[in-house]
Amino acid sequence: MTKTYDAIIIGTGQAGPFLAQRLAGAGMKVAIIERKLFGGTCVNTGCTPTKTMIASAHAAHMVRRAADFGVVNNGPAAVDMKLVKSRKDEVSGHSSASVENWLRGMTNCTVYQGHARFESPTEVSVGPERLTANRIFINVGGRAVVPQMPGIKEVPYLNNSSIMDIDFLPRHLVIVGGGYIGLEFAQMYRRFGSEVTIIEMGSHLAQHEDEDVSNAIQEILEHEGIHVRLNATCIGFSRRGEQILARVDCVNGDPEVNGSHVLLAVGRRPNTDDLGLTQAGVTVDKRGYIIVDDQLHTSVPGIWALGDCNGKGAFTHTAFNDAEIVAANLLDNDPRKVSDRITAYALYIDPPLGRAGLTEAEVRKSNRPALIGRRPMTKVGRAVEKGETQGFMKIIVDAQTHEILGAAILGTGGDEAIHSILDVMYAKAPYSVIQRAVHIHPTVSELIPTMLGELQPLSKLAAAAH
Repeated sequence: MTKTYDAIIIGTGQAGPFLAQRLAGAGMKVAIIERKLFGGTCVNTGCTPTKTMIASAHAAHMVRRAADFGVVNNGPAAVDMKLVKSRKDEVSGHSSASVENWLRGMTNCTVYQGHARFESPTEVSVGPERLTANRIFINVGGRAVVPQMPGIKEVPYLNNSSIMDIDFLPRHLVIVGGGYIGLEFAQMYRRFGSEVTIIEMGSHLAQHEDEDVSNAIQEILEHEGIHVRLNATCIGFSRRGEQILARVDCVNGDPEVNGSHVLLAVGRRPNTDDLGLTQAGVTVDKRGYIIVDDQLHTSVPGIWALGDCNGKGAFTHTAFNDAEIVAANLLDNDPRKVSDRITAYALYIDPPLGRAGLTEAEVRKSNRPALIGRRPMTKVGRAVEKGETQGFMKIIVDAQTHEILGAAILGTGGDEAIHSILDVMYAKAPYSVIQRAVHIHPTVSELIPTMLGELQPLSKLAAAAH
C-alpha cells in the first residue's frame, strides 16, 4: 500500500530537519527518511566530532606551552586517546540523538529509517514501504573519495569517517591530501603525539587559497613538527611488515615515507549513485552531483536537491542556507537565490583561517581596480597578549564602489572576526562603515578598521613584490 504525503525529504543532514519543520509547521504532511545516522556528516563525522577532537588537541598543546605563560608544568602532557574518543562520542552522540528526537516529536512529520530509492518522479521506496508526494527534497550528502592510486588496495587506510572510530595514537600518520580535512587532522594528531606527514600533489597546501595564505599555513604546521611533501605527482603504496610505505615523486626529500597509518583526504563525492535517480529522470553531472538551478530545483518539476549532493557548497552553513532558500520560495513568497550567497568558510587549524568573498588571485584575474590592506598578527595586541602571533589578515575592496570584495584572517579568532566583514559585504555597504566603527579593545576585530585605513592600490603592491 502506498502512503501519500505532501512532501518527502530524503536525508537528515543540515538541510532536511529545518525544512521538515518549516513544511510541517505550514500544515503539510511530511515524511523524512534516514538510512543511517541522524544529523548527517556534520553531526556524526564532520564538524561536531572533529572540532571536539580539535579542542582536546588544543588543550594538550596549551599544557605543553604552559611555561610560556609562566605556569609551572611538572611533567609532559599525556593524551589518553580512549578518553578523547569517549568525549567526542558523547558530544557527537548527543547532537545526533537531539536531531532524531526533534524529528520524531515533530507534529505532521513521520520518520522512516532505511534506504530510499526513487521508483518514479513522485514515488519513493523505503524497504517494503512505498511513499508518494508531489514534492520531494533530496538531502543525501556525500562521502570520502578513494583515489585509484597504485597499491591502495594492498594497504589498510582511513578516511574522515573511519578515523573517528580509532581510540589509539598512530605512530606515524601519513595524510594524502593537503586540503582542509587533511590539514585539520594533521595538526590534531601531531598535537596528540603522532608523527605526521602530509603528501600533497599540488605545489602548495590549501589549493583554493592565495599563495601567501597557503605558505603561512605551511609555516604554522611545520613549526609544530609536521612534515609536508608537495608536488607529489606519483603517489603509491606498499607494505613492509607492519609498516606502510607511501611512494612519493617529489623534487626534494626521500622518495618514500614510512608510516604506520594512512588517512585519505583527497575529496568527497555525492551519495547519489544508489538513489534510483534515473527512475525519476533527475539529471546529474559527470561527478554525480545533482544539477540544480538558482532556487535548487532539479531537472524534474517537484524535486529539489539540497546540501552537499548538489555541488553548490560543501559546508554545513551552505546546506542550511539551501533549506532556507527552498522554504522562502515555497512558503514565504520570498524569491531567494543561491547566487545571492557570498563564499565564506573557515579552516580550523590553530590559529584558524576565516575567509569571505573573493581571493586576491581572483580579484587580480578580474583586472578590476582594487585596494588591499594587510596586517600581520604580530601587530594585533590581542594576539600578542595570548601568545598567538602566527598569521596575518588582509582585505580587498573595489577602488571605485568601495565595496569589500574579499578578506582572509589567518590568526587567533579569525573564524569569528571575519563575520564583521561578511555582514558589511551582504549589506553592500562601503568599507568606510567598518573603518569608522569603534570596535572593542582588546580584540582582533579592532584592527580591521586600522587595516582599512592603510589601503594601497593592489597593482602597486603587485609591482613591488616582483
